[in-house]
Amino acid sequence: MKGIITSILAVLTFTGLQAQPLPATPKLVVGLTIDQLRTDYLEAFSTLYGDKGFKRLWKEGRVFRNAKYTFKGVDRASAIASIYTGTTPSINGIIGERRMDVSVLRPIDCVEDPAFMGNFTNENSSASQLLTSTIADELKIATRNAALVYAIAPFRDAAILAAGHAGSGAFWLNEQTGKWCGTTYYNEFPWWASQYNDRQSVDFRIAGLTWTPSHSKEKYTFLPEWKDMEFKYKFEDEKANKYRRLITSPFINDEVNAFASELLEKSTIGQDEIPDMLSLTYYAGNYAHKSIQECAMEMQDTYVRLDKSIAALLEMIEKKVGLQNVLFFITSTGYADSEDADSGIYRIPGGEFHLNRCAALLNMYLMATYGQGQYVEAHYGQQIYLNHKLIEEKQLDLAEIQNKSANFLIQFSGVNEVYSANRILLGAWNPEISMIRNGFHRKRSGDLFIDVLPGWTIVNEAPLKNKVIREAAIPAPLVFLGGSVKPAIIDTPVNMEHIAPTLANFLRIRAPNACNASAITGIR
Repeated sequence: MKGIITSILAVLTFTGLQAQPLPATPKLVVGLTIDQLRTDYLEAFSTLYGDKGFKRLWKEGRVFRNAKYTFKGVDRASAIASIYTGTTPSINGIIGERRMDVSVLRPIDCVEDPAFMGNFTNENSSASQLLTSTIADELKIATRNAALVYAIAPFRDAAILAAGHAGSGAFWLNEQTGKWCGTTYYNEFPWWASQYNDRQSVDFRIAGLTWTPSHSKEKYTFLPEWKDMEFKYKFEDEKANKYRRLITSPFINDEVNAFASELLEKSTIGQDEIPDMLSLTYYAGNYAHKSIQECAMEMQDTYVRLDKSIAALLEMIEKKVGLQNVLFFITSTGYADSEDADSGIYRIPGGEFHLNRCAALLNMYLMATYGQGQYVEAHYGQQIYLNHKLIEEKQLDLAEIQNKSANFLIQFSGVNEVYSANRILLGAWNPEISMIRNGFHRKRSGDLFIDVLPGWTIVNEAPLKNKVIREAAIPAPLVFLGGSVKPAIIDTPVNMEHIAPTLANFLRIRAPNACNASAITGIR
């Protein structure tokens, strides 16, 4: 009798499993990364939205209100690299949009590569500085190169890092000409993209583009008393900077949509049973990188227009591919343009920190200690690079010099802490060290990382922009949307490294080769 009962239970169990087929693999994954999108702004301006953009995402999507990056010094490039590789800069090598190349002692772009020429641009670019595979690469491998993988962004780094090493193409807007451009690193520049540039690109239309508020002044509630005048920007008036200004306005999101529409119409993306990937980047930061105090109304209108752009994108994809066949993920780069320093009105402590002066004084200190020589080779951002060749020639201990340098620099006004490379890599663990370690690459980062006090301004020599330090967390959303996604709004924090393995789970492929994060569960 026991054996019969066991057999019946086994049959019922397997019958039940067979009655619940696995969800279909999406025909198209659409990743939308919105530069500097903030959950608090998104929700604060919700009375200004329509029903088909953010409100639809909140109603139909799996919404994580607090998605976080687990490393320090997040910017657009390091954020996008982390999303698509499922790991941090310490492994994928993208420590920022630009980094110091100590072999030539100059800052280089994270996608700069002289080996590959540009299409419709004189920039030489590739994904060769990205040291790990991406979810896009793994999709290419799993489909034996049959999947179509495209990335469209206002910015070169965003497009190339999202397309990965094996992408079908990456496109970004040329800020000098207004044409969509690419790189010979990928396949031949598509005919339809060249045709679009010849007939429809924004340089034909920019003379007629003027940015004014979408609503009446009374509807924009978050305004300082001294800033209640309606704005008006005509991009053509900016002369040489007109495309740069366009890229930092919400109008660039409509340009991304227009080019994506051309891609959907002129290619077979999302039209067969082999899953494809389309990665898009929008912009939601301050106009022309001004402070939020300077452009409070502009920021609110940016979110109004962003809402419309998202609605248009959803409608476009739904009409062309069908939402039931698509998996969307929408998230943020999780950082914000620097605020202005307090002018003294509010008496918030602060000051100016000059990295070049620190580097010069540190070199004098090291000469006094160890003898003549150029011990400080370079400095960039908040990092100082020591001359390893000189230190080796003098048979000095690098770790000792790093630690002595840190002890010297911590005495400067405005310095909160100084971390040597030796301490970051080998020191005792604590949450702060973990964040710094995750953003530190042992071959690309400096010997010393200077943590400047909140409220202090890092003064850089041209052409770098001064940066006011602010340590307050920036809430960033993560939304999944598609045919098999269960709607919910979740307040529990989730890490951005979990996006790539979650996509791999949906696509039933391997996660990127350096990704050790697990997939987010319960989405479908």
